[in-house]
Amino acid sequence: MEHVTVTFLRDDNIDAPILIEGLPGIGHVGKLVADHLIYELGGEKIGEISSLHFPPQVVVDEQGVTHLVKNEIYRCEKDGKAALFLVGDFQSTSAEGHYTLTERYLDIAEDLGVGRIYALGGYGVGHLVESPRVLSAVNMEHLRPEVEAAGGSFENAGNSGMIVGASGLLLGLGEARGIEGICLMGETSGYIVDPKSADSLLTVLSHLTGIEVDHTSLQQRAENMEQIIAKIQEAEEGKGREELSYIG
Repeated sequence: MEHVTVTFLRDDNIDAPILIEGLPGIGHVGKLVADHLIYELGGEKIGEISSLHFPPQVVVDEQGVTHLVKNEIYRCEKDGKAALFLVGDFQSTSAEGHYTLTERYLDIAEDLGVGRIYALGGYGVGHLVESPRVLSAVNMEHLRPEVEAAGGSFENAGNSGMIVGASGLLLGLGEARGIEGICLMGETSGYIVDPKSADSLLTVLSHLTGIEVDHTSLQQRAENMEQIIAKIQEAEEGKGREELSYIG
């Protein structure tokens, strides 16, 4: 097995000007957005990526059949606007693998005519967020006004933060190839899968790409998650009162 193997399921009319990356990360925010868009747009899987840098395991499907772990490439089109999506359940298990995989992702992007990459993720703040901001970073200064006009925030730009994994490297390594890169990170506690943050991120991404989809199912997931959180908080408060009563 090679370090990275890319298998295309078709090779005709699959070019697109943008690539949207939604691999797993903090709060699964980016993954939620990418998966939601693929579902709403009826995306077609056009490629699979396997690698020695993925975890050493297989996935067992509903029929009990095993499959090597892999990431996938989808293509979606709406109103004449086409986009590629890099999605899946895995990132590299090593620093070297992150670089190797990202270079291959960028090879795919160049081969398919991508001029801009949107890297999606979460920005962990360690507490629940009522109105999540979408914090942003770009690999070329001229992109910043466009992102701000779409609702992206650069308020944390002066804090010398870092973006780890594929989302960061797609911007850093992509710049050397002349590929525009925008990273959008929804504020999230970092403790839970966060569809509320994903909904905020989707709004900004839609403004930037011009690709609009229905948010209903994502918003319903956010409401369900808030109900679960409220029940947990209520249970914790009740537990605390019981402990105080016992002490007294």
